[in-house]
Formats: sequence, structure tokens, C-alpha cells
Amino acid sequence: MAVKSAQTLVLLVAFTSIFTIVTANKNCNTTFGGNWNHTNNFWGYRQKNATEISSKRIVVGGSENWRFGFNYTDWAIKNAPFYLNDTLVFKYDPPNDTTFPHSVYLLPNFWSFQNCDLRRAIKIGEVNAGAGEGYEFVLKRWQPHFFACGERNGFHCKVGLMKFMVGPLIRSPYY
Repeated sequence: MAVKSAQTLVLLVAFTSIFTIVTANKNCNTTFGGNWNHTNNFWGYRQKNATEISSKRIVVGGSENWRFGFNYTDWAIKNAPFYLNDTLVFKYDPPNDTTFPHSVYLLPNFWSFQNCDLRRAIKIGEVNAGAGEGYEFVLKRWQPHFFACGERNGFHCKVGLMKFMVGPLIRSPYY
């Protein structure tokens, strides 16, 4: 009987200790242990709200816009990762006496991208599309996207570095 009473007393002390810790730490927001408000999961990741999950609007080339002689492959690497439903904005001047025309092509594969081969590419941004707010392309598919300027029969792509690739990721509700 004494053993049973001792076991009951140990269980009662353990339960009281756990209850005291839980109620004392219910608003604790640490990454391990006292996550009683459920903003973080056990591993320290926090579920994002709808505003944080929303897509982004990204100007291709940043302040340099879409122009001859800027390394867009380097830009894409530095600005990665890109996510599904992000919008790429191509801003470029319409053709005039002082600027060359630019366009935006979507190339079908890596080989076409490497060689600036426009034979099977799709023209998605006309020479006047980049004016004002720019031409917008939404990354809707989970696949590599190969972009290039196709003007002057691929010269802007080959010599002017006007090409880049993005592989959009699926945005996670956790970070």
C-alpha cells in the first residue's frame, strides 16, 4: 500500500510540475520548448500569414532595367530564389533614335538558351511592351524559364548578355 501511495504522490507531483510549467510559459515565443501559442512548430518554423506568402513583383535588372550589356544571368543568381506566382517585370525603352529596340523571348530549353537559338522561341514581349510600367510575366509553372532578348537575330542575347534563366520554387508557408 505504501508503494502505491508513493507512486500516486510521484504522479501527482509530476502532473503539478508540468501544469505549472505549461501555465507559466503559455505565452513564451521561443523556438524550442515553450511554444504554447503555436506561432512556431516544434522545430522553430513559423507558419506565415497570407500577406507573407503573397507573390512578389520583381523588376528584371533592378534599376538597370532590360538593356544591352548588363549581365542578367549574374543578376538572376544574385536575386534568387524566385517563386511560383512571382511577377517578372521587363522595363525597356521603346525604339527611338538613341536606343536600340528590345524584346522578350521565352526559349524552349537549355540548349536554345546557351546558344541564343530563337528558332523555336516564343516572343512574349514586343518592342513597345517595356515602356511605362513594363511588360509583366507571371511565373505560373514549376519549370525552368529561359528568357532572352531576340532583337538583331539574337545579337543582344549572344553579345549583350541579355538572357537569364529562373527555376521558380514552391513557396512554403513555413520558414
